[in-house]
Amino acid sequence: MARILITEEIAQSGVDQLTEAGHKVDIKYNLTPEELLVEIVGAHALIIRSATKVTKEVIQAGRDLVVIGRAGIGLDNVDVTEATLRGVMVVNAPQSNIVSAAEQTFALLLSQARNTPQAHVALKNGKWERSKWEGVEIYGKTLGVIGLGRVGALVAQRALAFGMRLIAYDPFVTAERAKKMGVELMTLDEVAAQSDFITIHLPKTQETIGLINKELLEKMKPSVRIVNTARGGLIDEQALYEAVKDGKIQGAALDVFEKEPCTDSPLFELDSVIVAPHLGASTVEAQDKAGITIAEQVLLALEGAFVPYAVNINASQATEEVGKFLSTAEQLGQLFAGLNEGLPEDLEIIYQGKLADEETGILTLSILKGVFSIGTDDPVSYVNAPQLAKDKGLIVKESKTNDTGAYVNLITLKSKQHSIAGTLVGVNQTPRIVLVDEHVVEVPPAQNMLIVRNDDRPGMIGVVGTILGKYEIGISSMAVGPSTNANTALMVLSTNTAVKNEIVQELRNEDGIIDVHKVGVGNHL
Repeated sequence: MARILITEEIAQSGVDQLTEAGHKVDIKYNLTPEELLVEIVGAHALIIRSATKVTKEVIQAGRDLVVIGRAGIGLDNVDVTEATLRGVMVVNAPQSNIVSAAEQTFALLLSQARNTPQAHVALKNGKWERSKWEGVEIYGKTLGVIGLGRVGALVAQRALAFGMRLIAYDPFVTAERAKKMGVELMTLDEVAAQSDFITIHLPKTQETIGLINKELLEKMKPSVRIVNTARGGLIDEQALYEAVKDGKIQGAALDVFEKEPCTDSPLFELDSVIVAPHLGASTVEAQDKAGITIAEQVLLALEGAFVPYAVNINASQATEEVGKFLSTAEQLGQLFAGLNEGLPEDLEIIYQGKLADEETGILTLSILKGVFSIGTDDPVSYVNAPQLAKDKGLIVKESKTNDTGAYVNLITLKSKQHSIAGTLVGVNQTPRIVLVDEHVVEVPPAQNMLIVRNDDRPGMIGVVGTILGKYEIGISSMAVGPSTNANTALMVLSTNTAVKNEIVQELRNEDGIIDVHKVGVGNHL
């Protein structure tokens, strides 16, 4: 019999499943961090939702822990790296709310098309306004799907049943896969220009924050309607407000907001904007699925059976040298995907130095996890990352060499277009990016970063600093890479806040700037 600690409410059917299996279930809601450190002692399983913070200290205190279960999708509140190193399995319920989220998307899309919420409010206020709330049919209209992950694919499937034409933007999906779904892949600008309706299904990362900005909104049809049930912050809310108010686009339907809970916004003043308080997963079925699924996964883990929704693997046997590179490997994968602005055709991973003599399989899994985590709303784990690579056609090659030059260890990621390398430095073994596209740099990975390639001439650092300063964006750290030829140079900067896409475009438009990439590390936001 195992002791299972539940710190947040899950469906009663899930609790019943655990008790019927013969385990002791302790339900302790609203624990303080200090109380959790006490209660975790002697627990073999911990089940949480989003409020409980499972820190390194909690995992260390839970010496008997076998599994941590998150009744939902996100794992920002769990130190997965520490759990992995200590051999504690982490599981979640990634499929529990995808149908509910897709249906909420379509509910908002249809509400936008027919102005149903506005007419409802008007009628309840005694106004019979048939002509004012005239809508449009969605049959024959073009739906632009931004992100063809799990939810985006379900939305596309439903849109086909309504007779809509489907186009999509997703740099992590092949044209062949999209074609099988009845979707035509296009660039983001093309999707913006051709769509009658746009629905967003992306994770919130440094690369996707503010993706729907003023510049992109200006490329859309005046009749376009936008739906967002994914994450707040993907749309620049001020730009959206101005676009709708000025008649540049028809309207929007939002289930998520940049800051939540959101009870006051200029968008609320606009009749053609429909809002909901993040109801995408708020169905009886989704909550039941989450509770039942997490109970099933925890029971499988306690039995030592195969766990399909495990997000990590047992790395307790990894050597100390390999273990300390886990986070850095995942960060390099995230930065590499951002630098490529999508999925490259191939990925070469080179382990150099002492790592060349180690079993580095888990590091490769960490890199793949990082690569896929920034561009898809599919759940990405150590377990399914290799299958994702196979499904998306990414060719992965590994090589090893003891020669590292100036470094004890070095991990290098290469594609046909870009390369990046990182290591650990100093007494505290802190991560550093030391090579970007053959330019030697030294800068710590950070949540908000810019990689700028420019003409190798005086004044270019000032150009970048002036533009960032104009928008009150501070530079936390900066490295200038020595040029590999006489014509170009490279800057790698960390900023104290996310740089909006329109600022990136402004930098790109400057004379002497060849290219700018916005990258960053960290969990989905």
